[in-house]
Amino acid sequence: MPQQQSNTRARTRIHVDEPRRFRVILHNDDFTTMDFVVMVLKTIFFKSDAEAENLMLQVHQKGQAVAGIYSKDIAMSKVQKATQMARNQGFPLRLTIEPAE
Repeated sequence: MPQQQSNTRARTRIHVDEPRRFRVILHNDDFTTMDFVVMVLKTIFFKSDAEAENLMLQVHQKGQAVAGIYSKDIAMSKVQKATQMARNQGFPLRLTIEPAE
């Protein structure tokens, strides 16, 4: 007697979590110019003129500000680009990343 094939397939559910998000934080220092910080925010973080100005003032007044929230690879890439730009111009601008809650 021939065996019959069934048309049913076993379904496997795959649960995929969203990638963890990280905040890129700009830190205040006494040497990096405000104009340079605004330029970094506009060119690397794609902020508008008004957003860049507000973030720069927040860094200046409060000591730090969140430039954006990204996946880890993108956050690290943006930190490296901004740090390299700052070093090329002789500024000690410091950026860090931390997990977003």
